[in-house]
Amino acid sequence: MPYQLRKNFKLFTLNSNPELAQEIADLLGCEMGKSSITRFSDGEVQINIEESVRGAEVYLVQSTSQPGNEHVMELLIMIDALKRASAEAINVVIPYYGYARQDRKASSREPITAKLVANMLETAGATHVITMDLHAPQLQGFFDMPVDQLLGGTVLSKHFADKGLEDAIVVAPDNGGLGRARKLANYLDVPIGFIDKRRMQPDEPEMINIVGDIKGKNVIIIVDIIDTATTISLAANVLAENGAKAIYACCTHAVLSGQAVQRIEESALTELVVTNTIHIPEEKRTPKIKILSVAPLLAEAIEHVHNEKPVSPLFENIPVSDQ
Repeated sequence: MPYQLRKNFKLFTLNSNPELAQEIADLLGCEMGKSSITRFSDGEVQINIEESVRGAEVYLVQSTSQPGNEHVMELLIMIDALKRASAEAINVVIPYYGYARQDRKASSREPITAKLVANMLETAGATHVITMDLHAPQLQGFFDMPVDQLLGGTVLSKHFADKGLEDAIVVAPDNGGLGRARKLANYLDVPIGFIDKRRMQPDEPEMINIVGDIKGKNVIIIVDIIDTATTISLAANVLAENGAKAIYACCTHAVLSGQAVQRIEESALTELVVTNTIHIPEEKRTPKIKILSVAPLLAEAIEHVHNEKPVSPLFENIPVSDQ
């Protein structure tokens, strides 16, 4: 059944992930809003909205992925343009919220950049944020406006349920990822394990212990983000050395910077399953990497917000909390 959208609904996209935004538009059955992005000779971003948005309920799709600073500035400038053009509501859809890893002061005199970006979005004029898998759930408290955080696990878990792996076990690559692993294991009704890494003395090598029975099993590693792929590759190799039958990995945000793709290709991973919250260019797409679309989930969330329906049912199929 097609979604019911009111006349004041508008959907716009910027440069970070136009393919995902167009897929959302197709699912919603709406036209993409007309706008253009140009740059002055010195690189300054200039945005022009090419249709009226007065009184409109606007949804703006933009991940703050690489190049992060460029995409953040595009987003801020577009929000300001929409506000000055008298849009009634500016709902920012950020599939990947960059700078989320800078969410605390790990040492003296460090910034909390995740909070700074949240402040800038609000100052620019955003009225609501829809995002996916924040690096830390408490980041929602950095915003003084409504935030709906969708879970990539709803897409990843369905993929592995449909795959029907026998003798499976979900493994967290470190102690910090246990909550996420527990959710997936609960959904698939399989055991859980984790890789315990510790260094007893500063000058001693790191000790790695696998907690859980992985010998002869199909192992599924789950994380929220893969950047350099160092952790995921090492985890896969350790699991293979300890008798795992096949090793799958999954994540919501595939940053894949530096030599990440090469590390994945050279690792013991059978398959890496990611979503398209971040656009993955053709040169990074290999047979080992499977990309799932989050467009249906985001489109449904947008429709729920637009028609004032609860968003919580969209992620209630992952029943175990992080706590």
